[in-house]
Amino acid sequence: MRPNIVSEAGLPTRLNQWWASVPFITSGIVFTCGIIYLVCLLVGYDSFSQICFSPFEIISHFQVYRMYTSVLFHGSLLHVLFNMLALVPLGTELERIMGSVRLLYLMLLLATTNSVFHLIIALLVANNPIHPLPFLETECAIGFSGILFAMIVIETSLSGIQSRSVFGLFNVPAKWYAWILLILFQFLASNVSFLGHLCGILSGFAYTNGLLNYLLPGPSFYSSIESSSILSFCVRRPRFILCTGGTTYGQLPTYTSTTAIPDGLRSGNLWRNISSWMPQRGASPAQSSEDPRFPGRGRALGSTRNQSAGPTESDVSLQARLLDNSTRSLEPLNLETQPTAARRLSLDTEVGSELVANNQGLDNFEEELKKLVVMGFEKTQAEVALAAADGDPNVAIEILMSQQQQ
Repeated sequence: MRPNIVSEAGLPTRLNQWWASVPFITSGIVFTCGIIYLVCLLVGYDSFSQICFSPFEIISHFQVYRMYTSVLFHGSLLHVLFNMLALVPLGTELERIMGSVRLLYLMLLLATTNSVFHLIIALLVANNPIHPLPFLETECAIGFSGILFAMIVIETSLSGIQSRSVFGLFNVPAKWYAWILLILFQFLASNVSFLGHLCGILSGFAYTNGLLNYLLPGPSFYSSIESSSILSFCVRRPRFILCTGGTTYGQLPTYTSTTAIPDGLRSGNLWRNISSWMPQRGASPAQSSEDPRFPGRGRALGSTRNQSAGPTESDVSLQARLLDNSTRSLEPLNLETQPTAARRLSLDTEVGSELVANNQGLDNFEEELKKLVVMGFEKTQAEVALAAADGDPNVAIEILMSQQQQ
C-alpha cells in the first residue's frame, strides 16, 4: 500500500506550510527581528547601550526612540529564537481575531504603554526614601518579551480559556499564567528584566480592562489605512487579514469604560465604535437586527417577515425568497426601519394574518396549517411556507425541510 503523502513530506515542505499559515504582521515582525539580529551578528554590532531601554537616558537626554528600538533588538540567538517562537502562536491568534492593521497598532500601543509604566515604576522605586534601588534607572533592557507578556494577557482574555499549560508540565489557572511565567523566568534565566516583563503584564491588563480606550481609534481609522493606495500591495497579500475579516471567537469583550468618553474622541455612535473594535465575520441574531451598519445580515426565516409588504406583492416576494436558497445576501423590502424584538413579534402576527386573509379562497388552509403544526413545524413559518406553496401541503413541507437543512 502506498504510504500517506503527508508522512512523505520532508522538513522543508512542512516548514514552508507552517510559515505560510502565519499571518502578515506576525510573520513581518518575526522576519524583521531575525534580520536585525543577523545584521548585528555579521557586522559585529554589540553596542546595545545605544538602543536599549534605559530610563536614565530617556529622561536625561529625551531619547524616546529607545522605547521602540529596544523591542526589535535581541542579545543572543537563544533570546531571539525563544521570543519569536512564542510570538508566532500568540500573534497568529490575535491577528486572526483583530486583523493585521489593528494588531500592528496594538503592538505600537503596548510598546508605548510598557515604556511609560517602566519609566514611572523605575523612577519611583529607584528614588524611594526607604530603600532606594538606583540600578533600575540605569538598567539596559532589550527584547520583544515585554510585548509578549502583554499579548499573553490579552489573548487569554479574548479566548476565555480557563487553564494554561506551563511548558507542557502542569496546568495552571489562566488568570495566573502570566504571573507564574514572570516568576519562573526570574529563576530559570539570567539577565532577565523583571520590571520589563511586569510592565508588559500591566499593559495587558490595562488594555483588557478598558483603561486604554482613549487611545483606541474608531473603525474608520483602520478602514482608511486598509483603503490607502500606498498600502494596497500589502493589503493584497494572501496572509493580510482585514479588520473586518477576522475570525469570530464567541463573545469578544467590548472595552467599555466606566466614565463617559467625550464625543471629540470618538466619531459616530459610541456603540458602533465599541462593537467594531473586534471584527466579526457574522453577527448573532440579536445583533443582526439591531446593528444599523449591516441591515439584513444573518436573518433567519422568521425574521424575513419584519418588513411591510402590500397584499399584492407579499405572496410573490415571499415565494421568491423562500425558494431561492442559493444566495445569502437578501435585500430587505424596507431598510429604513429596524423594529425592536417586541415590535417584530407584533409584525409577525400581522403578516400571518395577512397571509391567511390572502388565501381565504382555500377552504382547507386552516386544516393544512394545523397538520403542519402537529408535524412539528413552527406555526408562523408554516403559514409563510403554505402561502408560498399556494396551499399545497406537499410543497410547503419541501420548503420547510429545505430551510431546516440550511
